[in-house]
Amino acid sequence: MALTKWNMKSFMKGASILTIAAIIVKVLSAVYRVPFQNLVGDKGFYIYQQVYPFIGIFIVWTSSGFAVAVSKMLAESKGPGESRGILRVSLAYLFIVAGMIFLLLRAGSAFFADVMGDAALAPVLQTGAYIVLVLPFLAVLKGAFQAEGQMIPVAVSNVSEQLFRVIIVLAGTWIAVRAGTSLYKIGEITMWAAVAGEAAGVFILTWFFMRRERVPLVKVQPWRVVKDLTKLSISVSASSLILLVFQLVDSFTIYNALVETGIASEKAMEMKGVYDRGQPLAQMGILLASTLALALVPLIAHHASKKDGNSALPFISMTFRTSILFGWAATVGLALVLPYVNEMLFETRTGSAALIIFCIQILWLSIILPLTAILQGSGKVRGPLLLMLLGVVIKSLWTPWLVRQYGIEGAAISGAAAFAVVAVLLIIYFKRYWKFSLAPRRFYAVLLGAAAAMAAVLLPWMMLSDVWLFDWLPSRLQATMTALTGVTIGATIFLFVVLKSRIMKEKEWYLLPFGKRLATVQLWLTKNRR
Repeated sequence: MALTKWNMKSFMKGASILTIAAIIVKVLSAVYRVPFQNLVGDKGFYIYQQVYPFIGIFIVWTSSGFAVAVSKMLAESKGPGESRGILRVSLAYLFIVAGMIFLLLRAGSAFFADVMGDAALAPVLQTGAYIVLVLPFLAVLKGAFQAEGQMIPVAVSNVSEQLFRVIIVLAGTWIAVRAGTSLYKIGEITMWAAVAGEAAGVFILTWFFMRRERVPLVKVQPWRVVKDLTKLSISVSASSLILLVFQLVDSFTIYNALVETGIASEKAMEMKGVYDRGQPLAQMGILLASTLALALVPLIAHHASKKDGNSALPFISMTFRTSILFGWAATVGLALVLPYVNEMLFETRTGSAALIIFCIQILWLSIILPLTAILQGSGKVRGPLLLMLLGVVIKSLWTPWLVRQYGIEGAAISGAAAFAVVAVLLIIYFKRYWKFSLAPRRFYAVLLGAAAAMAAVLLPWMMLSDVWLFDWLPSRLQATMTALTGVTIGATIFLFVVLKSRIMKEKEWYLLPFGKRLATVQLWLTKNRR
């Protein structure tokens, strides 16, 4: 394997390709859950969300964390022969780990299902176990291409995996529902769809890989490779894993706690399914905040590697402000229109209060994700990881108690509170290494003003839409019109206040994907002040 040397320009181009692919993948991941829920209802959605975190954790850990770890080790290797040795050890190690997890899920499926309180979930878990057998190939191949700066094969694979999976999930579910198949069998179909998606990704990467030149093998120290792989992969994927670990905690706690309060089993399943509606909503809310901000992390890493490292400070500040700006807008905007969005997407307004609380975590994640990435890029790995573990402990302890007290609203409170603790402590930890202001006070004042202006216009508009403008339409279509017009009006008002105030400079907008248009509008709005 001949590793190519590539400069900062090609690195940024590669990062941009992966960013665009990440946006597509995240949109597909969030959006397909809506028609899926519409097909299977809240109970069917509950079945899927109970099992998916088991599989999702290993998917993220291998295809993201391990891929980055492999690419870093290959990039630092002494030649093509050593790189091939690292690839061989990595693949063997991953196969051992995957085999152990496969056996654990297959043999322990009945135990896990019993602990979750629903024995019928065992076959779904057993089917999902097959996904882990495909992932070692995926992780190692992605790492090999990323090490050489060949991001197109990785991007094509990422999008294809998700696209295949979405098509099979929706088509398979539609056919199964029409045939009267049980919801638990449909859960198994969704797991097979994930297997097919990952297999498609492996096939695509293998096709690219087979066109390469073979090189002699150089032996490497297996235990050193295994140690470095484990450490790097966990640290890199920690911020993404925390979302899935929180979902896993929910799988073990919410349904059981609801049943303990005297709620009938079937009703408790539906309530958990309603709570799970928050997952795609939060994913879409985090999308802009995380993807736009994390697109700047390669720039930060590049400047932080220089002698004084101070040239990275403006980019760190910009990343934080960008993420907070879009995260705050998504949190407040969703909270205002959520009852209508809930009905538009999921047919009813059931659980809107819980979903509003659930979406508060968007704001905290908009702080956690970029700060964790910046710290990891600077070699600060242990601190963020320990804070993530603290968040999981808080979530695990609070969820059962709060669910017994307040139902699914309590579950939403526990998640938002745990993320809030992690976010605050992460800022304190961050300040130990970078003692500068991440954003001026005026920035926060403008964001509060923009949110207030958005609320002042949106609340009367939605009331007017509900009782007069769209009251002649069927209920769900009325909610759709109110939600879409509300989102458009709210986004316009929020951006108007932000752009008019110039809390982000034009040159900063230009560094963001799709930021050129915002910079142009800002120049036009502030031309008389310049």
